[in-house]
Amino acid sequence: MPESPTSPAKPPSPPGSPVNAATPYAASVLLRAAVVLLAFLALQLVLFKSLLKFPSTRFLPAPGRCNSTWANGPVEAGACKAGLIYVYDLPPEFNHELVGDCKRLWPWYSFCPYLSNGGLGRPCATVPAFSGVVPNASLPNWYNTDQFPLEIIIHRRILAHRCRTTDPSLATVFYVPFYAGLDVGSHLWGLNATVADRDRAGTRLLRWLTNQTSFQKSGGWDHFMTLGRITWDFRRYSDDAWGSNFVLMPGMGNVTRLVIESDRQDPMDVGVPYPTGFHPRAAADVRAWQRHVLSRNRTNLFGFAGAPRYGFRNDFRDVLLDECEDAGHAYCRSVDCRGQRCNNDTAALTKLFLDSKFCLQPRGDSYTRRSLFDCMVAGAVPVLFWRRTAYDQYRWFLPAGQRGKEREWSVFMDRRALSVGNVSVLDFLQGFSEQRVRRMRERVVEMIPRLVYSSSPHGLGDGMADAFDVALDGVFKRFRRRRWSIEREGACFSVLPVFLRSCFLLVLY
Repeated sequence: MPESPTSPAKPPSPPGSPVNAATPYAASVLLRAAVVLLAFLALQLVLFKSLLKFPSTRFLPAPGRCNSTWANGPVEAGACKAGLIYVYDLPPEFNHELVGDCKRLWPWYSFCPYLSNGGLGRPCATVPAFSGVVPNASLPNWYNTDQFPLEIIIHRRILAHRCRTTDPSLATVFYVPFYAGLDVGSHLWGLNATVADRDRAGTRLLRWLTNQTSFQKSGGWDHFMTLGRITWDFRRYSDDAWGSNFVLMPGMGNVTRLVIESDRQDPMDVGVPYPTGFHPRAAADVRAWQRHVLSRNRTNLFGFAGAPRYGFRNDFRDVLLDECEDAGHAYCRSVDCRGQRCNNDTAALTKLFLDSKFCLQPRGDSYTRRSLFDCMVAGAVPVLFWRRTAYDQYRWFLPAGQRGKEREWSVFMDRRALSVGNVSVLDFLQGFSEQRVRRMRERVVEMIPRLVYSSSPHGLGDGMADAFDVALDGVFKRFRRRRWSIEREGACFSVLPVFLRSCFLLVLY
């Protein structure tokens, strides 16, 4: 091995010394060097494996540039500072074929009408009863939307996004348009459906996805998808439990999921609003609706939409129905949602919330119901009984985390005190002054744009962000923070080998 120019010259052997007299010492040094080198390599391997466990973007591609091959035509300079989006063109079995088979998605009726118009459903202008509920100018913005088509709505918007690129090497984030909710929903109630049926599409999708170059580069940290059903429908922990185990499958641990109800203990779940029936075309439509709901004369103090669960012990919805009945029609109105009444009668629900200052929002089959967002879009103040219904789930959309912020737009009641009769809903809500109620309603109305999905593929415009815009901006920020954190992490570890080399030289000499 050539000597370093700065290394001192070896001293000559003393006269008369045997040529191999230093062999034992040299062998000892070489042995020590080999041991230290092996230790060094072992430590590097351990550090490398530990890095793979961090939720980082160490292996992400470089941030995208705005001179890519545009999917939707070139945009003005600086419009895509956050980065570019690449949408995978999945095999049709994972999205388009599910929509094409819409008659079989639901065991009780055809789901096809609810998937029309890009997942928005049929226009409410075709429903005679609805024309008497909302102003004629707002009627074109209302649809009979189901609570589970978000995968289609988001996919449609991303395909039309100005920052979508057709070149994956330039993308900052990657979208996986798998309609997991539509798929698993078709296997939840079938008499002959098996666990294998519920897991089959997710398994096949991940087998395909994990073989893609972009996924392999990052391990999925720059990938996201939408789940159109609640997260619990994808978290089956045993074969005899509900749903699929899609989010628990190998390959899903690093993928961000936009889901209508999230698991607060899983940081990869991001709660996004349920789709409501209001899908404004432009910012002007939102402002017109905001003026209408804020100026509306509300005849009910509070309202409740729901149905009792007769098979459930101590059903809290039954308590709320009794509270409404005890208050009388002068203060409370309710809509019976047994069967499919609330799915098929959007007019009755919308009128209930438009006529109410407050709306009661208990948990449903899970902690949140779509009714929470129907209520707020109508300009009513939600009354909550579980923090997980809203405060712990939708932090990108609803001000939470500080009690003062939560009190600006909602009311929280002690459900236990209510259940045992220590307080009534009527007395509790009558304790708020008219001025306080007005301020809360104004705050709710101000938040409406962030809670709805525009019917325009290009969004509301005029600088107004809808729920899709808020979600996508949050995804970009999340990945940018990861990239920044791993750059710092990489800088720290880039110093480590130099230090270890110094230790190696000290031990050697």
